Amino acid sequence: MAGDAVDAGIAGGDVGALWWGAGLVVALGLAQMAAGGALDFASHGMWLHAASGTQRRLTTHVLGLGASLTPQVSSGDVTAVTTSDLNKIGNLFDTAGRFVGSVVAFAVVGVGLLGRSPLLGAVALVGVPLAVVGIGPLLRPLQRRRDAQRTELSAVNALAADIVAGLRILRGVGGEARFAGRFADATARVRLAGLDVARSTASLAAAEVLLPGLVLVVITWLGARLAVAGTLGPGELVAVYGASAFLVVPVTTATEAAASLASARAGAKKVARLLALRPLLRDPGDDATPLPAGALGLADPATGLTVRPGELVVVDAGAEAAAVAARLARFVDGGMVDDRAGDDVALAEMRRRVVHAGPEDLWFSGPLRAELDPRGQLAVSEALDAAAATEIVDGFPDGLDEVLGERGREVSGGQRQRLALARVLLTDADVLVLEEPTSAVDAHTEAWIAARVAARRRGRTTVVLAQTAPWRHVADRTVDLARTLEGSIP
Repeated sequence: MAGDAVDAGIAGGDVGALWWGAGLVVALGLAQMAAGGALDFASHGMWLHAASGTQRRLTTHVLGLGASLTPQVSSGDVTAVTTSDLNKIGNLFDTAGRFVGSVVAFAVVGVGLLGRSPLLGAVALVGVPLAVVGIGPLLRPLQRRRDAQRTELSAVNALAADIVAGLRILRGVGGEARFAGRFADATARVRLAGLDVARSTASLAAAEVLLPGLVLVVITWLGARLAVAGTLGPGELVAVYGASAFLVVPVTTATEAAASLASARAGAKKVARLLALRPLLRDPGDDATPLPAGALGLADPATGLTVRPGELVVVDAGAEAAAVAARLARFVDGGMVDDRAGDDVALAEMRRRVVHAGPEDLWFSGPLRAELDPRGQLAVSEALDAAAATEIVDGFPDGLDEVLGERGREVSGGQRQRLALARVLLTDADVLVLEEPTSAVDAHTEAWIAARVAARRRGRTTVVLAQTAPWRHVADRTVDLARTLEGSIP
């Protein structure tokens, strides 16, 4: 079209044909603007659909894993997937539509070039794909370096999570400088890996310009010689040059799609690994054995511990306290509830009726009232009194509406422990398994708490894994597993 306008309007002196050709070019430009807007809208929609859909699927799966997640994968890997890999998957879908369009455009323009000049068309149709093939060897090193960068990024995310979780302890033992040095070394490795990625990306970008540019130079040189020889008219030369220059766009889009595919494959592998994780505990589903109403009995065959329904038992399990608590509450297999194997009971029913509270329980950011009683239906004050936590709440400017940050770092360890005890008492579960519930409070406060918890839990099953006298004084029965376990060690 542009070539016909040049030949007829300029070389031939037909002003009307020139204006007609120029008008068509402007109309095509406007149509291209509209199509470009629609393309951007569709591409961004595909990006959002891919990234958000993957995120929803991944979030649902990770939440379904519950306590089975952390033993199988590090927090750094999960963080890296949600912050980086989802974007790469979205980018692939963003470029997919444009890649298909570039292939169609390349074929249409190539056929048009062959019609104008078989020689120049053949050079374009052969040279441009060869340019794409020449760019291909640069993609594998780029992918390898991106994988290395991602590995380093996962490591630094995991290290950061560990540092934040143990910040209070680090300050207590003066370990801030040591861990700051480790974090600086880890971030330096991420930076160096990022520089390697940047070098490969720069080489790829240079090749995207250089190789198709060489093809364009060859086409222009040949076209000029054909024009001088009279084989090709000036307008046809302009048209061939414009079409050849346009072919750079599909090539660039194709290389972008190839790079997006390489990055998305790495991210998709990480997502697939997370989706392949399965719960460590079997849920019997429809084959589950229902539990009777009321208080329940527990048993740990590994240690011979038995707890009768409705009694408060204090157990001294020594270093095995966490393992015993995990079996009783069925965070690992091996325990029994009401003379049934724990793995024969539906996990949802176990979590509702047998509640475990330990020193590693988490606090989320938000109002204290919502943390203690998410449904807002219980008498919080009674549980606070039983846990000797009333004075803590009274000390907050906003009382129960005080907003605590993540992990409850605004309060001390002892205060957080008492608030956590109030929270678990508010569940009113048929069975409570309390692992060292008062290890961070003084003896007087511990005696206060033990007496009130015993009164509040009367008639329901409570297992307290502790070694202190206040709990023994209020117990229906005490069990010393520590000596038994020591005697079993060869």
